[in-house]
Amino acid sequence: MNSAGAAQVAPPSRLDRRKARTRQALIDAAARLIAEGPGEGASIQEITDKADIGFGSFYNHFTSKEQLFQVASAEVLERWGQMIDQACAGITDPAEVFAVSFRISGRLGWTHPDVARFLTGRGLDLLDEPYGLAPRALRDIKAGQAGGCFTIPDAEVALSAVAGVLLGLLRKHQQHAERLEEGAVDLFAGAVLRLLGVPAPEAARLAALPLPPTSPW
Repeated sequence: MNSAGAAQVAPPSRLDRRKARTRQALIDAAARLIAEGPGEGASIQEITDKADIGFGSFYNHFTSKEQLFQVASAEVLERWGQMIDQACAGITDPAEVFAVSFRISGRLGWTHPDVARFLTGRGLDLLDEPYGLAPRALRDIKAGQAGGCFTIPDAEVALSAVAGVLLGLLRKHQQHAERLEEGAVDLFAGAVLRLLGVPAPEAARLAALPLPPTSPW
């Protein structure tokens, strides 16, 4: 190989690696604050304390708290999406993948209430995000269409309908948790599967299967 014209990329220096670790620590701290409740209401001091770095380091990486939380919001969505991917690994039936994803996400109000509040706060704007749940759900709907599991003609309209059901379910739990049992998630999962075109008996079966374990948040 002639290296005369080849561009040589220098490995990151120790300083670069330290800066990258500090920036990621801030993102991780903001993501935890979103998941734990304070979210964007947290002060910069709370964020840097959570990240275990000095206050003055914040502005070396972000111009504002709003910029950090924009990045951290994407991190929260992507982490949840990756957790769903792991839970569905090994499942080959697109309808079952979709059912598992919806049933785990629908239980956020019970398992991760602060993440559920974050999602309902974002609302249908989540559908425009290129990461997290929406692109994965759209992928799964299209896979179901291609495999003949789903007969609904428009995947994007289906995604909007499914998102509305999920957000409505999470919102209802936040407002009236005592009136909504966790098993209602599975009933709604069956209803969504029927909306997508799955026959009622198969939809009921898929909505009643044991859920795979999920990794810790």
